[in-house]
Amino acid sequence: MSKRSSLAFSPARYLCSAVLILALGGCQTTGIEDVTGALGGKKESAAKDGAKSDTRADARPEMDALRERYRAKPGDPAMAIEYGKALRDSGQRAQAVAVLEQAVLAHPGNKALLAGYGRALADNGNFQQAFDVLGRAHSPEDPDWRILSAQGAVLDQLGRNEEAQQYYAAALKIVPNEPTVLSNLGLSYMLQNNLSKAEQVLGRAYQRNQNDARVRANLALVLGLQGREAEAEILVKADLPPDQAAAKVAALKQLLAKKQQRADR
Repeated sequence: MSKRSSLAFSPARYLCSAVLILALGGCQTTGIEDVTGALGGKKESAAKDGAKSDTRADARPEMDALRERYRAKPGDPAMAIEYGKALRDSGQRAQAVAVLEQAVLAHPGNKALLAGYGRALADNGNFQQAFDVLGRAHSPEDPDWRILSAQGAVLDQLGRNEEAQQYYAAALKIVPNEPTVLSNLGLSYMLQNNLSKAEQVLGRAYQRNQNDARVRANLALVLGLQGREAEAEILVKADLPPDQAAAKVAALKQLLAKKQQRADR
């Protein structure tokens, strides 16, 4: 990700390379773990490996069946979208890009395909290409707030935070106070080290949907970056079993300790 020199030493900026503001079904992070890449979730601790292995085993027959349906109808845009999303969800990001790229070549005007392809590119780290493709997935006459927010998320990954915030603002004109967009906007401010503004926006998202663990996770991160670890821990532990809560809190503390080490250098 590109960096601006004025932001190079901000306390939050070192998180940029790990920030995933791109769960692009609703353009929302999927939890603290996906914001930082360091707090469990998709990369769970060894204590949960067995449970996750069972889940993967359960999903394998479904993926195999979906793959066969796709091979039977490789030219069906809806089938390509479904298969591409399943590949993304299972972490097969490059393969998702390949599947959706072929579908877009065959159906270049299909907006849903372009949206799925743009999201897959973003998942795979092809941020500039993702931004360009997402721009073709809707038009100014018929804007889609989810795609606008996705474009903002990609711009944040490229270090273009002010531009990203303009896209979030456009999305919020369509869906005022939408928590997923507010959460992305709050993280955008965090990347600029504007932690008070980030807290304000994420607080609005939290008020709109206190049950969304992803919003709570993002707010907890910003609180922790401001040194308010006790408040952050309360949010991190909400609705989690004790063992998972303890693991999340420990990971948050580890992240914040690394931040402090960077700041002390």
